[in-house]
Amino acid sequence: MIRCLHYGSIVSLVALIFLNLAWEAWLAPTGHAVLMLKTLPLLLPLFGILRGKRYTYQWSSMLILVYFTEGVVRAYSDAGIAARLALAEVVLTVLFYLCAIFYARLTRPGR
Repeated sequence: MIRCLHYGSIVSLVALIFLNLAWEAWLAPTGHAVLMLKTLPLLLPLFGILRGKRYTYQWSSMLILVYFTEGVVRAYSDAGIAARLALAEVVLTVLFYLCAIFYARLTRPGR
């Protein structure tokens, strides 16, 4: 179970990184290249998640809520492919969040 949560969080985080880059670079760019920089905070927890560090899972589960909020807002306000990309962002953030909190819970000391 812990292994599935670990791999689920890795896959969803990496997919979210690529989704954000592709979204702002060529799939549905807003015309503001600076929005590609929103991907940088997702790189911060990447190596800790890859190594299975519990503390990284804890704080990154809070970081991911920013991307969840962005996805919900843009899914509601945008149209066309941008709205579908925003829904994909919401799905990936929910998947990461669930995997991260359950991984952190199941790997706590004394368990």
